[in-house]
Amino acid sequence: MGVAAGRPGGAWAPQGRPYFQPRTEVHLRTFIDRKRFLLVLAALVALPGCKREGDSSAAARLAPDAPIPAEFPRETRLSIGDPTVQKQLQLSGDIDRLPFVVDWQNISGGPQTVEAFRAGVLDAGSVGDTPPIHATFTGLDVKIIAVHVRERPVYELATAPGVRLSSTRDLRGKKIAYSPGQAQGAVVQRVLRSAGLSQQDVTLVQLSSSEFKEALTSRQVDVAPLSGTILQRYLNEYRAEGASSIAHGVRDNLSFLYVRTAALESADKAAALRAYVKWRTRAQLWAHAHPDAWIEAYYVKDQGLTAREGRFLIETAGKPQHPGDWTEAIALTQETVDLLAEASGQKRFEARTIFDLRFQTIGAEVAGAAQGAASTDRPATADRSTP
Repeated sequence: MGVAAGRPGGAWAPQGRPYFQPRTEVHLRTFIDRKRFLLVLAALVALPGCKREGDSSAAARLAPDAPIPAEFPRETRLSIGDPTVQKQLQLSGDIDRLPFVVDWQNISGGPQTVEAFRAGVLDAGSVGDTPPIHATFTGLDVKIIAVHVRERPVYELATAPGVRLSSTRDLRGKKIAYSPGQAQGAVVQRVLRSAGLSQQDVTLVQLSSSEFKEALTSRQVDVAPLSGTILQRYLNEYRAEGASSIAHGVRDNLSFLYVRTAALESADKAAALRAYVKWRTRAQLWAHAHPDAWIEAYYVKDQGLTAREGRFLIETAGKPQHPGDWTEAIALTQETVDLLAEASGQKRFEARTIFDLRFQTIGAEVAGAAQGAASTDRPATADRSTP
């Protein structure tokens, strides 16, 4: 069987863009959603501070290997798509203490961040471990500036109502939702390899991850990797009809904050992004240290889950880890690069080239300072750029 395809080229177009071959009604909805998203991008370009790549700037240019300055003007503006951290900053009260101006964008995930990067209206976005790889495959110059590691896996393999799946070996012959440019796509490839299966043993139905849940409920696919609140909602709604989920048994616990490389060419923006990584790490640690407040504000009021479900999601995620040495993250990313290059026919590249090691120790330093402050029962000090 293999990849569901309606055109030559399989999973990838010649320029590295995926062909989507779901049913006609999904095609139409995808077209409408894409058109709406591009209209939003056009509106963002008109906002103050949203400059297209290549626009002139008074800020000093920064060489790729130059140290990042510690200081930057208070009016330095960043366009950031990091919705969960934005909520954490609001709840902790730190959002009003940020020493730069932020245009917050309700953008997350690989496809949206890539579109916004290409339009030049987004500086930084929060994603899983695959979008920076896909962006590089398609010729977009990006850099990873923060690494976040969960203690436990992110995704489970959810089944359509009535589909029985007791282990990953049962995937043979199944229709699996697949998004090549997102973390879910890499999870599927890793699972197939772990189960001793190839793409020819299954049918990969290419969809955006936002369409996975509906594809399951409509029986368009048999299996899809779901996570977090989406997985909980799906099981709540369809468990009685026979929907279920199983652990997939492969590594999927990396996530990144990545940026357009062009944003780092501005000394002021690079310095502000360095500061943002600090405040971002602080916000993630705050949410872990204040589970009741985070559950009530985010999982219950914002996401519509019960407090019990919210607590389950926090406990299954574990404490956020911010490694000060990215060697392992780079090695794991290289494995993903090699896996996806083989599956898609894209040209392999060295994973270390998309990590900006000037940012490597920032998250660990903030986490270490927070742990030290907690152990002595005193607040951590703060200045203009440091939580």
